[in-house]
Amino acid sequence: MELGKYSFGTGDRFSMQGEAQLKGIMKALEYGIEIHPVWNKSNREHMTIHSEPIQTRHEADAAVKALGWNKPYFVDADHINMSNVDKFVHYCDFFTMDVADFIGKKAADSEIEAFVKRNEKYLGAFSIPGVEEQFEITPELLHEIAGKFLFAIQQAGTIYRHIEGIKGKGNFITEVSMDEVADAQSPLEMFFILSMVAAEGIPAQTIAPKFTGRFNKGVDYVGDLVLFRKEFEQDLLVIDLAIAKFGLPKNLKLSVHSGSDKFSIYPIMGELIKKHNKGIHVKTAGTTWLEEAIGLAMAGGEALQMIKDIYKGGLSRYDELAGPYATVIDIDTSKLPTTAEVDGWDGETMANSLRHIPDHPQYNLHFRQLMHVSYKLAAERGEAYISLLRQHSELVGSQVTENIFDRHIKRLFAL
Repeated sequence: MELGKYSFGTGDRFSMQGEAQLKGIMKALEYGIEIHPVWNKSNREHMTIHSEPIQTRHEADAAVKALGWNKPYFVDADHINMSNVDKFVHYCDFFTMDVADFIGKKAADSEIEAFVKRNEKYLGAFSIPGVEEQFEITPELLHEIAGKFLFAIQQAGTIYRHIEGIKGKGNFITEVSMDEVADAQSPLEMFFILSMVAAEGIPAQTIAPKFTGRFNKGVDYVGDLVLFRKEFEQDLLVIDLAIAKFGLPKNLKLSVHSGSDKFSIYPIMGELIKKHNKGIHVKTAGTTWLEEAIGLAMAGGEALQMIKDIYKGGLSRYDELAGPYATVIDIDTSKLPTTAEVDGWDGETMANSLRHIPDHPQYNLHFRQLMHVSYKLAAERGEAYISLLRQHSELVGSQVTENIFDRHIKRLFAL
């Protein structure tokens, strides 16, 4: 099983927008760009929504059948580990193995020494083709990298072999995820991490590193664009070298997590993947729920009132909702609209405040981030929320399609 050159993670909290998402992907074909959709949903999201992985599978299969999509598509068990993989394994064919929690935990001394021995041929002066910077690799550096990352990649190997034992070799896509950590991996760290991945026998087709800067949920990238460009290009070049040295899959590519709405880095990524003829996987999952909220706000009446009530609930339960996402949101509560203000909004004002059009005078990134993490409150409304989505499916779906194609795909590929 092989993931295509370009792929988008199109998660959907409530499993209602599969067709609308796929329509956005299909519009790219009109420009000669084939993007493989990957419906992804994490265990945390399933627990919050009280849903099951089989529902994501049904959503993807139904959308593909309804629209006649005849190209590859996948269902991703997002951010899984050994504690929860079994609930996904029969319904997914893409597994994002999250090892961030194990980074910094030390492997056995004998295993560290074995890693150093395997890679001692790289000691001394070291260069990465295309990267101007020259490096020096010492035994101390190899021990340091192994001490930081080897145990984590061994955990990925354990997860991979568990899945392979159930699904069989070659029957699923594997991603290694290391993005939810404090510090970006250096080019040398990336190179030797990929050495570890190969040694574990993991046929990774995507890898999600940490980049410098803030990848806050549902809003634009915050950070040094020059530094991001450097890191992103170096990672592309490291992957090329690692494929050649370690025999990793030739289609191995970068995966950008929390990739939705990072509009300022899309032109950079698009330029560099074109320059180096590389693929990319972009996860755009969480904003589908926000597009549902926008569509319901535009519908007015009881739909608009529900979105207002969800926001008010988000304010009153701020710590509960924001806490789990504390590392990936930056909300200035002083810039959030009051309940009285929101009560006076019409649907257009609500939609404009929420929709990510950065230069729109009504856009409020703090309001958007709080709504992003308030999807739990929509889930608590159960069938009342789902019924409104069905009632206004055309209006809501058009927002979802527009968001994926016009604000994401067109920016990334400069269409």
